Amino acid sequence: MRPALRFLSDALIERIVSEARDLLGSLGVEIHNDAVLSVLNDHGARIDKSSKRAYLTQEIIDSSLATAPDAVKLFDALGREALDLSGEKIHFTPGSAAIHVLDARTGTSRHPVTADYVRYAKLMTAMDHLASQSTAMIPSDVHERISDSYRLFLSILYCSKPIVTGTFTTEAFEVMRDLQLIVRGSEQALVERPLTIFSCCPTSPLKWSDVTSQNVVDCAQHSIPVEYISMPLTGFIAPVTLVGTLVQHTAETLSGVVISQLTKPGAPALWGGSPAIFDVRYETTPMGAIGTMMVDCAANEIGKHLGFPTQAYIGLSDAKLLDAQAGLESSMGATLAALSGINNVSGPGMLDFESLFSCEKLVVDNEICGMTKRLVRGIEPREDFPARPRFEELLAEQHLLISEHTRKYLREEICFPGPLIDRANRSRWREEGGLTLLERAEREIDEILREYEPVELPQDVLSELYRRMESEARRHGMDGLPARDA
Repeated sequence: MRPALRFLSDALIERIVSEARDLLGSLGVEIHNDAVLSVLNDHGARIDKSSKRAYLTQEIIDSSLATAPDAVKLFDALGREALDLSGEKIHFTPGSAAIHVLDARTGTSRHPVTADYVRYAKLMTAMDHLASQSTAMIPSDVHERISDSYRLFLSILYCSKPIVTGTFTTEAFEVMRDLQLIVRGSEQALVERPLTIFSCCPTSPLKWSDVTSQNVVDCAQHSIPVEYISMPLTGFIAPVTLVGTLVQHTAETLSGVVISQLTKPGAPALWGGSPAIFDVRYETTPMGAIGTMMVDCAANEIGKHLGFPTQAYIGLSDAKLLDAQAGLESSMGATLAALSGINNVSGPGMLDFESLFSCEKLVVDNEICGMTKRLVRGIEPREDFPARPRFEELLAEQHLLISEHTRKYLREEICFPGPLIDRANRSRWREEGGLTLLERAEREIDEILREYEPVELPQDVLSELYRRMESEARRHGMDGLPARDA
């Protein structure tokens, strides 16, 4: 039996959804995109042009929910299915868009550069429990107008896994779409085998900017999956109660559903989010707070109730270093996410309120994710009944170490982590160097990078990727792309 966790009753979910729908009809949603407002007007929404507010009818919401698909699949750069985002299946992906990277040896943070990104992407090839990569950090050694397309470019070059990404400008979407088309070869192939998910973020409370709403439209038109990332802050720009925050999150996410489904019925999407409580003592938005995790898990229940695959930013930490706080917040979040059945769990590798990325934390989090994946497989009998033959063997041999039953089920039943997790006795630990967790993480990273094997993309695809990215760099005044040594 799969263990499961719920925070909301069906009746409470229905009341939250009802209240959110009422908000969209009575208070409306602010949309700073005239083309989107025009589409909504054509479908019966009342538009206040002066305030750029759209008041959505129940019919618009119903029709949009009816066409939204209940599953999303992603394929790697080589065209192989990698993620099935449906039902209770869980997958992990790193957090996204950090503006700093942690230098583990000095304990200081700095702006990431291309070499940091390449190092991360190479590491991702060996993260067995992370099914997809993300554009995890923003390289500072390229023009800011290409930083979003450039990180997608690097991800494609160095790791074949599907990519969770996003764009900061409407112009960059074309470049990012082109990079995917180069890999797939045609529009139809990209529709049939999506390579990316784009994060599209409304602004709380109840607002879409020109750029973010256009992102939703552009992705829908090309059948590129999106995840709606509503970010209400409990007690600041959302009600202080978790239920009130969920009403707002639901309303903001429903407005994104309407925009994408009216653009193209059936456009693939995940019901996602990055809500957080607001800690008034420090004026911060802690992603490792238990209230934040509870809202994430509850929002997942609402998304599932409405028939969507789900996503959440959870399983990350607000610690500044790879320390005990980082471990307890990340492991608690990953465990709650897995028990809740969140389909795409975004967070591994991230620290400091989603602003700081650590490769050392990434490899630790990979082990945490492996443990949680074993947890949700639950406990099932495996030739355990009748029990008498097994215990007759045990009494006769005084152990079951080499029993046929043990050899058959050992690795299915018991989760064996990698060398990062210390399970030796104290004397053996000392004999092997007495390494700390950080030192073991550094050793693991060095080993992965030594054994890295390049992605096997065809040479003509690689050449076209370079041509497209270098062209975009020159368009923004760069002589070329930075060195990519890692």
